[in-house]
Amino acid sequence: MFTHWLLYNLPAGSRELGEDVPRDAALSIGARQGTNSFGDIGYGGACPPAGNREHRYVFKLYALDSYLAVQPSARKEWADTYLEFDGEIHRELLEFTKF
Repeated sequence: MFTHWLLYNLPAGSRELGEDVPRDAALSIGARQGTNSFGDIGYGGACPPAGNREHRYVFKLYALDSYLAVQPSARKEWADTYLEFDGEIHRELLEFTKF
């Protein structure tokens, strides 16, 4: 699965992210951003190839009992490994859309 954005360790009291989140691995609010499938840190927008069929996007949000013990700029595989072996997921939200 192609990952457009990996954002983790968002503080529990957070209610929103502003526009134009910097492409820094460590954000001032304490959150961390990982390396997306484009090979960049931060968000990489939807950009299906021209003329290609409709693409489905899945947004996954997890509420965990602790911070992910991975370094800023981590790849998705590191976060997945943590979720499988160390983290307890309290809530999981899946949202689907097409573009």
